[in-house]
Amino acid sequence: MASGAVAGMDWLPFFSQVARMVTMSINPIFMEALIPLLSVLWIPILFLILITVRQINQYERGIMLTMGRYTSTKMPGWRLVIPIFQRMIKVDIRTKVVDVPDQEAITKDNVSIKINAVIYYKVESAEKAVLEVESFYFAISQLAQTTMRNIIGEVTLDELLKNRDEIAKRIEQIVDKSSLAWGIDVEAVELKDIGLPDNLKRTMAKAAEAEREKQAVIISSEGEVLAAENVSKAARMLSEAPGALHLRTLQTINDLSSDDSNTTVWMVPVEALEALKGIAAMGQKK
Repeated sequence: MASGAVAGMDWLPFFSQVARMVTMSINPIFMEALIPLLSVLWIPILFLILITVRQINQYERGIMLTMGRYTSTKMPGWRLVIPIFQRMIKVDIRTKVVDVPDQEAITKDNVSIKINAVIYYKVESAEKAVLEVESFYFAISQLAQTTMRNIIGEVTLDELLKNRDEIAKRIEQIVDKSSLAWGIDVEAVELKDIGLPDNLKRTMAKAAEAEREKQAVIISSEGEVLAAENVSKAARMLSEAPGALHLRTLQTINDLSSDDSNTTVWMVPVEALEALKGIAAMGQKK
């Protein structure tokens, strides 16, 4: 690009050198007659130079049309454009962003939704972007809208909500392939928002709430099962070890005695309970 800019500027020193050579070779008498004429013509000449010079910025390319036909693509720098016979169309090659507006679409399972997206693209071939399509910005926007509606119609709502990145990638591939003939390179497509009907939102909220309650009941029941297993295991261990139940009773009494309350604890020996059980058994036998 630097060589292109230099090529656009090398005519200035060339004309300066030619002007000095002509001045040195011209007769002084003729030069004296020519100076008044130049003093009158310098304004039209300067105006002519200003209207023929065009500047192409670093992020642009110039499409040159000579008598209506494409002749070349100009690089950044100052370029001469002959009025009437030539025309230059500048094309911005920086990455552009297209905000695709909300689109009404129906999914595969007949759910009506609103969806919007954003597209990032850049011009790869300036001459194709000018010669092959009237307005590439408008064409990209319309192509993205129709492609997005078609893709949404091929998937269900659950697939759309779960696989947003994959669907966006499919839209990007289709738009990129279709716009390749226009000299456009689609860099990325992102789905911004998926709008659902209000009644569907309430239904989904109820389903999510029921699923959470189901999980809570399952977790609670699993906890009760584990607690019952541990209590049963502890009971078997206490019954198998002599004196274990006495130690557990003493520990319980110690816990109760440390509580500052008006609770009265009556301690009954375990042997008395066993004796009462024996008396009850004898009474049943009689």
